[in-house]
Amino acid sequence: MIAMSNHSKKLRRLTAFAVRRPNRYWLIGALIIASLYYAWGQITQPRGDQAVAFRPATQSCGTDGPLRYCIYRDQRGTNGDVLYHLHGRNLDERIWNDDTYLTAMVQAEWQRSAAFPPTVVELSYGPTWLLTPKGDKADSGLLDDMMRRLPAIEAKAGRPRRRLLMGESMGGLNVLIAGLSHPSRFAKVAALCPGIYAVSPFASFAEIRAAAKRTGADPKMIFGVWMLARKYAANDAEWQRISPLALIEQARPDYPALYLSNGLYDAYGNFEGSQRLVDIARAHGVKTEWHPLYGGHCAADAASLAAFLSS
Repeated sequence: MIAMSNHSKKLRRLTAFAVRRPNRYWLIGALIIASLYYAWGQITQPRGDQAVAFRPATQSCGTDGPLRYCIYRDQRGTNGDVLYHLHGRNLDERIWNDDTYLTAMVQAEWQRSAAFPPTVVELSYGPTWLLTPKGDKADSGLLDDMMRRLPAIEAKAGRPRRRLLMGESMGGLNVLIAGLSHPSRFAKVAALCPGIYAVSPFASFAEIRAAAKRTGADPKMIFGVWMLARKYAANDAEWQRISPLALIEQARPDYPALYLSNGLYDAYGNFEGSQRLVDIARAHGVKTEWHPLYGGHCAADAASLAAFLSS
């Protein structure tokens, strides 16, 4: 019995070792693979950004109520116009001099030419905002607020020869709302990849889903736009007060000159709406530049944009 007991113990130890040994090899193999994956990630990750070579504009910033702003002037001088830049989502009023951003490319284009550019005023109500007249939503009314505050800002920036607007993405929608709601106040509007949709955010789920499929829009992006719109507009009637496709139907040839651009593969699905707005604007006699681009969201042509804003 003792001999059998010792044999059984040895057998159990050998069995346990045999079971543990493959697991140990699997663990070692997994650690090697994880180490190689980490090393490859460290080797291949980007080490920096392509910076734009340009001379940053002088900057002075301030606040007026909830509105934050920075005033930028090219060090060579300015032409007397004031360009209001309304930024995209999650940016702020300090983006104009960012040497990795579109705005630096615009400045570089201006500095390559002999013409002086406008004074730039960057406006911000925070990371995300939508210009709407006062309505039923608590957050509405920013369009009225911004227009009311422009004279105080211009007392510091200088009385403009002409007022211009430029914005991208969320800002592209905002500049169209401002420019088409107050056409006598602005001479030009440049909207890059603006959030324009052929369907209302208050349309049925089936209509919104069909539009997303038709445009190739990312459903997560569409949901974000849907949430933003419903934060500032209570219903479709309030949305139509700011929809660029509704506003442009009232346009006349003396409306602000328009510049629109959009990437064909815009993940927000804005190409269709932008092209439709261009067609309606031209039918109403509005001077319009249209730059359809082969690219994604906010693909831009900095050279034509800079020329439009400084001419």
